Amino acid sequence: MTVAAHPEQQVAGGAPATSGRRVLRVLLRDRGAVLSGAYLALIVLMAVCAPLITAITGHGPNDFDTAAVDTDLGGVPYGALGGISADHPLGVEPQNGRDILARIAYGARVSLIIAASATALTTLLGVVLGMLAGFYQGWVDQVICRVMDFLMAFPALIFMIAILSALPQGNRPVLLVVVISVFGWPYLARVVRGQTLTLVNREFVEAARASGASTGALVFKEILPNLRSSLIVMTTLAVPGYVGTEAGLSFLGVGVTPPTPSWGQMISSSVGWYAVDPMYFVIPGGFLFLTVLSLTVLGDRIRAAYDAGEAA
Repeated sequence: MTVAAHPEQQVAGGAPATSGRRVLRVLLRDRGAVLSGAYLALIVLMAVCAPLITAITGHGPNDFDTAAVDTDLGGVPYGALGGISADHPLGVEPQNGRDILARIAYGARVSLIIAASATALTTLLGVVLGMLAGFYQGWVDQVICRVMDFLMAFPALIFMIAILSALPQGNRPVLLVVVISVFGWPYLARVVRGQTLTLVNREFVEAARASGASTGALVFKEILPNLRSSLIVMTTLAVPGYVGTEAGLSFLGVGVTPPTPSWGQMISSSVGWYAVDPMYFVIPGGFLFLTVLSLTVLGDRIRAAYDAGEAA
């Protein structure tokens, strides 16, 4: 007797749904996931099209527009809401008149590149070292676990500040990616190690080993595919943390340095202008808040979708 497949397990043409397609369908029915995805698509579009935005508005991220600020009042922007006008859709920075829209767009590019690069490097280190520890065990496991314990014992933010303060200015985005990844990979590696330990003695791995499969085949064909859903969820949830970390370090003056735009740097500069120009804080702060919120919501929805699929 043939049993009809559940509608959730079929796609057009009657073929069984893959895990990715099933998760995508679940996300498209979730209003929070759709809104978060739409906002993130807008931010990515702004970052990619930053040069086009500045070409259309005629204001670069570091172009001063002294005509947009009142020098007699210490550089307060002309007009309401921080100088928002047709010429400056999101207003201008006090004192120097730099266009906030241009700086937000270029700041989005910096934040997303650093967060994505740190996530990629953290995932690479975490997966490789976690799988080595779980697969080989013995002294390899002991060495990697002690390194993880050592790095996880540090108050990460304090040591990031100390290290970045001591390093030369150089290429700060690259330094940020390296420092964030050094303190970030042990958390992923610990999860990967635990899951590898549970998989390495499973029947399908033992069968592959008995059939003469090489170590590479066992790792890449048997174990790694079974970590895919966990890795997708963990990396998705890591990105908002790294966006916030970059903004926090830039806020404290040890991250991205001027004249490179950064949302955290803009929020730091707005501290002295709260009373006279609150929009200078509200706009970059709002973009940062909504970006981290959207990434967190989307990551949580992806995790829930994968969990529901595994439960089914």
